[in-house]
Amino acid sequence: MKITDINIVRNRKPIVLPEAWKPAWGMPDVKPMKTTNFSFVEIHTDEGITGIGPGGGRLSPGFIDRLKNFLVGSDPFYVAKFSEEYMGVRGISRTPLGGVDTALWDVVGKASGKPVYKLLGAYRDRVPVYVATCQLHSPTEHAKEAVKYRNEGVRAIKLRLHRQNHTDDLEVVKTVRDAVGDDMIIMVDANQNNYSPNYNYWSRRTAMWMAKKLDAMGIYYLEDPLPLSDVEGLKQLADTVDMYISGGEHAQDVNQFAFLLFSRAFDIVKPDITMGARIGMSGSKKVAHIAESVGRMIVPHVFTSGIQGLHLAATLQVAATLPARVCPYVEYGLEPPALTIETLQGLLKEPIVIDGDGCVQVPQLPGIGVEVNEEMVQKYL
Repeated sequence: MKITDINIVRNRKPIVLPEAWKPAWGMPDVKPMKTTNFSFVEIHTDEGITGIGPGGGRLSPGFIDRLKNFLVGSDPFYVAKFSEEYMGVRGISRTPLGGVDTALWDVVGKASGKPVYKLLGAYRDRVPVYVATCQLHSPTEHAKEAVKYRNEGVRAIKLRLHRQNHTDDLEVVKTVRDAVGDDMIIMVDANQNNYSPNYNYWSRRTAMWMAKKLDAMGIYYLEDPLPLSDVEGLKQLADTVDMYISGGEHAQDVNQFAFLLFSRAFDIVKPDITMGARIGMSGSKKVAHIAESVGRMIVPHVFTSGIQGLHLAATLQVAATLPARVCPYVEYGLEPPALTIETLQGLLKEPIVIDGDGCVQVPQLPGIGVEVNEEMVQKYL
């Protein structure tokens, strides 16, 4: 089998959301988002198999031409060669290539007639997820939302902390904890590594104060309480509180994750197969092994608007090769009425849904386990 072509599929018509929304991590400066987009990589072969991978929107036509020079005519089973020579230590680009890595794995799985996790070495068929909320609401609104999810079988939820006054953040978490009691795991994301010009960022002292307060509430983890570059400050937090300190979704390669883990800045790291320049499915698996070797964990980051379905499917293929002590959860973005299964997973013929026990089934079709909804794609081309 040989690779014959590579292309990026992007929507050309805007995908209008049911309601505008404001990402918490951009507050207070972000404008309402009224539409969403999709882009995905296709790798074609001479045997009629096409591999797909999420992302690719930032790959320019010129870069695609260079990528074709590297891959066209080669055997797609040589994923490790691509990961090392194009994405790895001697990689030639900082461009996000996780979608290409994923599309290669998709080809391998389809050619083998198996979902990728069974080729990598399966451990489980179902993976716990947490619902990641994405906006800032009132304490009462967040509490109602959490109770609704709990009643639907969701076992874990992530709240965003990005209000100008951090005590307002704390009030939201307290109200949600009082509403759901011990029936739900609660994570919180401070998003202190995201740029927002008029936001009142936490100092180390504020981060420590918040961490102690949240720890007393039994919060599972505090994500990105300080910038990714403040390794010393993050380590102080991780050494002080019992709850986990997590982060790293913006880390760009396996080496950066290794540094963060060996520095003991995080208890939980969050590789993202599309955001990191040199991560992908291959890199996520490597990060998991490094984390396990130093007694840490991974909870993969998954939030990519209109391509979340593909992103989630690929991430689950990696998570399914790991025990819960290494990968206890995978992220599952959801916040109706704007961010619904339809708007986030519309690219999939069959969406990935949370069952009554708070888990999702790992997609079972050959490759990354899912098929693209061609009707939806054609509608927006």
